[in-house]
Amino acid sequence: MGKSEFIQNKNVFNVLFEAASEGIIVVDSTQMVIAANTAAEHMFGYDSGELTGKPLDILIPKNYRPNHGKHFSKFLDNSEQRQMGHGRDLHGLKKDGSQFPVEAGLNPFQIDGEDYVMSLIIDITVRNETQRQIRELNTKLEDKIAIRTQELQESVQKLQHLNLDLEDEIQRRKAAERKIKDALQKEKELNELKTKFLSLVSHEFKTPLSGILTSATLAEKYVKSEQQDKREKHLGTIRNKVHYLNNILNDFLSIERLEAGKGQYKYTNFSLKRLINEVVYNANITLKNGQEITYSKDLEDIVLYHDEKILELILSNLLGNSIKYSPENTLIDFRVTPTDSSVIFEVQDQGIGIPEKDQKHIFERYFRAENALLDQGTGIGLNIAFTHLENLGGSIKFESEENVGTKFTVEVPILKP
Repeated sequence: MGKSEFIQNKNVFNVLFEAASEGIIVVDSTQMVIAANTAAEHMFGYDSGELTGKPLDILIPKNYRPNHGKHFSKFLDNSEQRQMGHGRDLHGLKKDGSQFPVEAGLNPFQIDGEDYVMSLIIDITVRNETQRQIRELNTKLEDKIAIRTQELQESVQKLQHLNLDLEDEIQRRKAAERKIKDALQKEKELNELKTKFLSLVSHEFKTPLSGILTSATLAEKYVKSEQQDKREKHLGTIRNKVHYLNNILNDFLSIERLEAGKGQYKYTNFSLKRLINEVVYNANITLKNGQEITYSKDLEDIVLYHDEKILELILSNLLGNSIKYSPENTLIDFRVTPTDSSVIFEVQDQGIGIPEKDQKHIFERYFRAENALLDQGTGIGLNIAFTHLENLGGSIKFESEENVGTKFTVEVPILKP
């Protein structure tokens, strides 16, 4: 069928073409337009019948024309149908020279041995614009989501910082409350200690003073020479009580020095041997019947640089406790061992010992072991010794078994002036 046959059957094709809303163009093997419906003519801007007999290239932009012939020949050779816009972007060229995007479906067919191709064409300008707007909206939406996400993250961070600030404030308030509670507790303990201290002082001073007064009164009655031994007995009692009171006063004064801090110590050079003799001499005055202090009389004399009075106080307290808490006719061993870097003092007795359950409290101020409550004492001597030694860089420890005895070990460093 040639061109004349298409014209003769124009009514049939008109019915087919005009019934479709898409543009329809039929070309022969030479790419000449032999038919086009009204939709196609309006799409490309041509008048009715104006496309018929025109080459297909007038509908194709110039930049696509060089490859179009090759594609068309290959398409006819393969005689295949192709979906609209299959594999590439297509554009149409209007009569006024403007371009617009299209989708085209190609359908080859033959009539009387002649090859033809019918193109079904859709103007996708609106669709592309819609898709562009959708992409633009999606981009804006993604941007907004990113901004909102960032704002949310910043809000979360601010909340986290706020929570941290709140937690810090809570911790500060809790710390302040703890400090207030601790201060109130310490004040309460201090008041209790003051009350206990006053009661202790009253008791500890009253008993020896009563003994001194009684012994002095009785000593006055023994005026005869044959009563000298009785006078000596009461005078000895007076000496012991005065010595005891002197030790208590030294303890109390030492507490005051402890409160004043480490800077109150008075370091001097002194003879170790002289210190030991002084401590033992004063302790011998308070010995019970049959008690004896053994110590190294041939001790090598070395010069120490320390607070002599504090060391004397510590050693006197240890010997005094051994005498007080040991029965008559027992031995108290006082050993002194100088080394290259320190001097070690050991005081071992055969006394009542320290109950195991009380041993962990023995260095606490005003604490007295359960088996020592009936004896006179302030409960501050060992606390003073422990604190002074700690300040002086020394140490004190003990081993004890109830009803067997106790050994205290003191170590002080050898210092240089």
